[in-house]
Amino acid sequence: MARPDGRAADQLRPVTLSRKWSIHPEGSVLVEFGNTRVLCTASVTEGVPRWRKGSGLGWVTAEYAMLPRATNTRGDRESIKGKVGGRTHEISRLIGRSLRACIDLKALGENSIVLDCDVLQADGGTRTAAITGAYVSLYDAVNWLADRKSLAGKVEKVMHRSIQAVSVGIIDGEPRLDLMYLEDVDAEVDMNVVCTGEGDFVEVQGTGENGVFRRDQMDALLDLGVLGCAELAAAQQKALAS
Repeated sequence: MARPDGRAADQLRPVTLSRKWSIHPEGSVLVEFGNTRVLCTASVTEGVPRWRKGSGLGWVTAEYAMLPRATNTRGDRESIKGKVGGRTHEISRLIGRSLRACIDLKALGENSIVLDCDVLQADGGTRTAAITGAYVSLYDAVNWLADRKSLAGKVEKVMHRSIQAVSVGIIDGEPRLDLMYLEDVDAEVDMNVVCTGEGDFVEVQGTGENGVFRRDQMDALLDLGVLGCAELAAAQQKALAS
């Protein structure tokens, strides 16, 4: 079956990582997966949450949000609603967990880095784009600490692996990589794969949206996810080298 944008089943959308997009944060990246655009900023603050004080360990956490008109119709700001929605909370936790897998928290000292991932335009894969971009903004924030002699170790040792994420799914019986919105809403199986640059898994979220799926289908989706993450890792390294 032809995909809506004409891509091959194992092909990513065009990926762009624009560093230093915002002048104020210690790290910032505008990440684009096709028409999905997410601004990822990393802010360094002194101190850690109360429950972590005295541990000698730093902390990395994340917040995810979507602009009211990032989608086809306007959605109310969650600040107006008075509470953070369940989906927003879940994605924020996913981003934080994923990025903590790549950093030596002891080397930060008792400093915190907050990753804010704001969706400017949504066309599927916002959480995976956020994780991929947040890694680059985190790397720049850790460099900022190193430049100020506030990091215990070299950046490449503190950031000891890279982290990427991509969506995969089954549409009309076909496993596909990096789903755009038109595919995501029709997916029989929907999965998000978070990997390291070495191809190890950090987290896998998979659901049979319309029925169940077989082990061989899951293996095919995981293989696609690893393939996509390897390409994203190369894009991250290219961005960091620029």
